[in-house]
Amino acid sequence: MDWGNLPVFDDGAVFEDVQNALAEAEQADGLPMVPPTRRRLEAMIKGVGAPERSYGPMPPLFGEITPAAVAYQCVLAGCKPAELPLVVTAAAACLTPDFNLLGVSTTTGTACVVTMVHGPVAAALEMNAGTNMLGPGNRANACIGRAVALVLRNIGGARPLVGDMATMGQPGKYTFCFAEADAEDEAANAAFPSFATHRGVPSGADAVSVLGVSGTMEVLIGHPGDTPETALASVPHIMCAGAIATGAARKPERGEQALLLPPELARLLTQRGWDLARTQQWLFDRCGELGGEVARTPRDIHIIVAGGAGQKMTYLPLWGGSTVPVTSRVVEL
Repeated sequence: MDWGNLPVFDDGAVFEDVQNALAEAEQADGLPMVPPTRRRLEAMIKGVGAPERSYGPMPPLFGEITPAAVAYQCVLAGCKPAELPLVVTAAAACLTPDFNLLGVSTTTGTACVVTMVHGPVAAALEMNAGTNMLGPGNRANACIGRAVALVLRNIGGARPLVGDMATMGQPGKYTFCFAEADAEDEAANAAFPSFATHRGVPSGADAVSVLGVSGTMEVLIGHPGDTPETALASVPHIMCAGAIATGAARKPERGEQALLLPPELARLLTQRGWDLARTQQWLFDRCGELGGEVARTPRDIHIIVAGGAGQKMTYLPLWGGSTVPVTSRVVEL
């Protein structure tokens, strides 16, 4: 396999020399990189039928997304070969026009790409969909997210002062990846179907979603939180405030919203007879009562079940410059 002008090393290469060479080649993100040895690169690309197949040019500098190019970044990030298809799928999904990767990558705001994994592949790779799934501790979450970020940086060209013009940036630009939780019982699964299923992916299929978000915001339940209305009371306020803070409120058209709902709270809503559609409608109506049109329709308020024990939610404000989530079946390489 020809890796072009990218540095490739023998197994005995000195670690510090590798880091210096990668920095010189503008492949480093500031954290130590896994040395891209011939052995690791060949293992990553082994079995890929068309390693040079192009999935399209990635803005802002329009490097070609190919399995081989992505494989190099996956090695740097510490991925296993089985994770390459997820990273290729995420990268290709980012090229969907409505995702607006050019805007997400070059804004002076804090936008970053979130990668969410659905289906049996998440469990097979031992990804974290539960406690602290947005935090440290899980190799697959961290490495897949970092690989996507490296693809955006090293293939797409979203480097600081080159393509990425963020005034401050955010930690999510290093890595931001998690798995969607499986419902713990049939009732909850029926009431709050998988985000991917809700978007047309067959149940049980492997898929990846990408979202361009401005950050995260912890949302506490209202007190007492034993009814759906009181439990969700804070969410409309956060969404209305988020629309103002991200600039989305200045847009002539409203976009979409994303809320991570922990399984415990999903069960509470289900037990009170609420499902996804009713929750979306209530949030949509309540935001309207507060004077904030936060989404085009109730269906554009995405409720994603994920997380561990407890009832704290996480609001993911989509970048106000205009972006929509994209969900794709995992590609076969």
